[in-house]
Amino acid sequence: MGRHWAGVLLLALHCGVAALLPPCSAAPAPPLPPPIGGDASALLVFKRAVIEDPHSALADWTDADGDACDWRGVLCSSPHGSVVSLRLSNASLKGFIAPELGQLIFLQELYLDHNLLFGTIPKQLGSLRNLRVLDLGANRLAGPIPPELSGLNSVSVINLHSNGLTGNIPPQLGKLPNLVQLRLDRNRLKGSIPGGNATGFSPMADTGSTAHSGLCPSPRLSVADFSFNFLVGKIPICLKYLPRSSFQGNCFQDEYSIRQRAHQICASASTAANLKGFKRPASEHKHDKVQQPTWLIVLEIATGALLLVFLITGAITASRSCNLKPSIRISSWSRSKSWSDEITVLIDSDMLKSLPKLSRQELEVACEDFSNIIGSTPETVVYKGTMKDGPEVSVISLCAFEGHWTSQHELFYQSKVIDVARLNHENIAKFLGYCRESDPFSRMLVFEYASNGTLYEHLHYGEAAQFSWLRRMKIAIGIAQGLRYLHTESQPPFAISELNSNSVYVTEDFTPKLVDFECWKMLFSRHEKALGHFNSKASFPSRDSSEDKYMDIQGNTFAFGVILLEIISGRLPYCKDKGYLVDWPSSTSSSRRRSGSWSTRS
Repeated sequence: MGRHWAGVLLLALHCGVAALLPPCSAAPAPPLPPPIGGDASALLVFKRAVIEDPHSALADWTDADGDACDWRGVLCSSPHGSVVSLRLSNASLKGFIAPELGQLIFLQELYLDHNLLFGTIPKQLGSLRNLRVLDLGANRLAGPIPPELSGLNSVSVINLHSNGLTGNIPPQLGKLPNLVQLRLDRNRLKGSIPGGNATGFSPMADTGSTAHSGLCPSPRLSVADFSFNFLVGKIPICLKYLPRSSFQGNCFQDEYSIRQRAHQICASASTAANLKGFKRPASEHKHDKVQQPTWLIVLEIATGALLLVFLITGAITASRSCNLKPSIRISSWSRSKSWSDEITVLIDSDMLKSLPKLSRQELEVACEDFSNIIGSTPETVVYKGTMKDGPEVSVISLCAFEGHWTSQHELFYQSKVIDVARLNHENIAKFLGYCRESDPFSRMLVFEYASNGTLYEHLHYGEAAQFSWLRRMKIAIGIAQGLRYLHTESQPPFAISELNSNSVYVTEDFTPKLVDFECWKMLFSRHEKALGHFNSKASFPSRDSSEDKYMDIQGNTFAFGVILLEIISGRLPYCKDKGYLVDWPSSTSSSRRRSGSWSTRS
C-alpha cells in the first residue's frame, strides 16, 4: 500500500514539474498548402474580370500553387517575389480592369494597352506609389480620368490614348513630380487644359509645394498629346513650348494655329521609346525579332541607300522649282480646251440616287450609338463602325445645324459626295456611301477603315523602328501612285485639301490610303467656328479657276516632297531648333560641298 501511494505521489510530482517546463516538441504534422499571396490573389481577381481571352494569354494563371511569378506577363523581384511588372499588351483581352490591381503595391510597370478593356479606370490605381509606367492606351475605357492618379508619385509615363474617356482633365495631374510623358489624345475629353496660374514654365519649379493646381508646374513634363478631343479655351503657354506636344483636332480659341501645331515643335522619333529606365513591352516588337535572311538584309540596305539618294535629289529639285512662279506649262492633265476654260461639275438632283445611301439608324448601330469616336475637328467628327455584313468603316459626320444649313451648303455637300464617289484607286480611301437625313438632321460620308493608324503616328510616336526600308518604299510609292491618279487620271483632276502625313492612313499590310478630311473647313469662317455657325457666303467657294487647280496640284506635289523627307529622316516638317525640314537637304548638300564630300561639278 505504501509503495502504491509513493508511485501516485511521484506521478503527481512529475506532472506538476512538467506543467512548469516548456512543452516538448511534438511529432511534425503534415505540411499545409501555402496560402495564395496577396499579389497572386489580386491578379486572379483581374483574371476573373476578363470575360474573353481569345489568345489564352491568362491560361497559366491558376491558383494551384499561388506562384504568380511564373505566369505569363508577370515579372517579380527577387528575393521577395513581389510583382513589379505586368505586361499584357496586344492580347485582345475583353473585360474590365479590376480595382484589386491597386493592391500590387510594388508594381512598377502596368502595360494593358491595345486590348478590348471597357468600363472605367479604377481610382485604386492611384495607390501604386512605385508605379513608373501606366499604359492603358487603345482600349474601350470610358468615364472620367480619376483624380486619384495624382497619387502616382513615381510615375513617368501615363498613356491613356485612343479610348472613350470623358469629363475634364484633372488638374491634380500637375502634382506628379516625375511625369515625363502624358498622352490623352483620341478621347472625348472636354473643358480646358488645366494649366494653373503659372504663365511660364520653369524646370526648377518647387515640386514640394502642393498648393499649385494644373500641368504648368510639372517640372519634367516634356511630351504631352491632347489631340482629337473636345477641349476648348486657350492652350496654357507653358505647354506650347514643350519639346513635343500636340493639340490638333480640338476647339481651342487661340489665334495659335492648332492645325500646324504638330509641325512647330521639334521632336525625336525615339523620345517615347528612350525614356530613361524604360523599355516598351516585348510584345510590341515581336515582329522585329524575326531573323531575316542575309540576302534580304543586303537588299534592303542597298535599296534604301538608292532610294535615299533619289529622294533627296528629287526633294531638292522640287523645293527649288516650287519657288518659281506658275508660268511654266503644266502637263498634269490633258487639255482639249484653252487654258482659261473651266472644268465644271454639274450637280444633278437624281445623281445621288445612283450612289449607295445608308440610313442613320444602321450607322448608329454600326458605330455603337456613335460612341466610338476616333477623330474630330471643329467641322467633323469621325467614328469607327462595323457594318452588319462585316467590313469596318470610318463615318465622317458634319457638325451641321439645320437652322444654318443653306442651299449653298447642300450644293457643296452633294458636289463633294459625287466628287469622292468617282474616285477608285488602291491608294485612295474607298467611298462606301453617304447618309442624308432630315430627322434628325444628318450629313455623313462613309469610307473604308484603315486599321493601322496614320503615317504620322508611325513616324513620330516612337514606333518608326518597325518601318523597314521596304515598308517605307511601299508607302512612298503608294502615295505617289495615288497622287498620279488624282492629278492626271481623274477627270476633272482632284487635289487633297491639306496633304500631310496625318492625311495618309495605313492598312494592316502597310498600304497607304489618302483621305481628304480637310475639305469641309471651307464651310466655316474663322469667326463662326467659335460660334458653331456655318458661313453662308464668305467661306463658300466659287468654282475653282484653272490657276487655282494648278496651285492645288502644285501644293500637293510640294507636300509629297515634304512627306518623303519625313519618311527618310523621321523628323517633323518643322523643328523649333533645326528649322524647316525642306531646308535640310539643301543645307546638307551645301555643307558637304564645303567639306569636299560631294563633287561640285555639274
